[in-house]
Amino acid sequence: MTLTLSRAAKGDSGRQVTFDPVSDESDLMYLEMVQQNRKRVDDATGGRVAYIHVPDMGEDGIREFIKWYYPQIHRQGLIIDDRDNGGGNVSQMLIERLRRTLLSLDFSRTDDAASTYPDAVFVGPKVGLVNENSASDGDIFAAMFKQAKIGPLIGKRSWGGVVGISGHGPLIDGGTVFVPEFATASTTGEWIIEGYGVDPDIEVENDPASILAGRDPQLEAGNRRNPESTPGQSGHAAIASRRTGSRPK
Repeated sequence: MTLTLSRAAKGDSGRQVTFDPVSDESDLMYLEMVQQNRKRVDDATGGRVAYIHVPDMGEDGIREFIKWYYPQIHRQGLIIDDRDNGGGNVSQMLIERLRRTLLSLDFSRTDDAASTYPDAVFVGPKVGLVNENSASDGDIFAAMFKQAKIGPLIGKRSWGGVVGISGHGPLIDGGTVFVPEFATASTTGEWIIEGYGVDPDIEVENDPASILAGRDPQLEAGNRRNPESTPGQSGHAAIASRRTGSRPK
């Protein structure tokens, strides 16, 4: 598509711009939402707390996690947003990374900056956000985040659908048969999550009036709950300073 742009209504001295229009604006709308939420967290915490939204537990979700987890790993707190998560199968990768515990710090002879052992540990408090549309592996992520005691879970009870299906070949009329084959159980032998969901530790509703007013009460609660939202509320700052300098004496 080519547009002619000009400061004059008649088009005098105009210039032409050629571009390929997108057929779907959903990715742009998603990006705008994530950027707005990150700005809200930055503004509320003075840039001390990281924000990551995970849209699903598939390719897009793991890509978003990798893209935003590592650049923000030196921040002092983390809000991980599992709301409206479409599910998939990579939640255990995220849980494994989030629950890593700092065991030691590694220094090199020529660099005062420390690295963590094990690698890529996020040293600091974490908060999870969940809502009614956190589904399937998004449900499981919320349950395991809570069970692993990674941090408080804030929002509304999740969707409650974790029985996985698989395709068993096409039908002659073009349809497909999907059979429920996989379910989730606790370590004590009870079926969990399916048909109920995961209760948050702190229930907060994003009511219509707040949404229309441009607010996000669940994210605001996450900002308030994270100990690093306000300076001096936790001892993490001392640990963080050792990660970025000051060698042991």
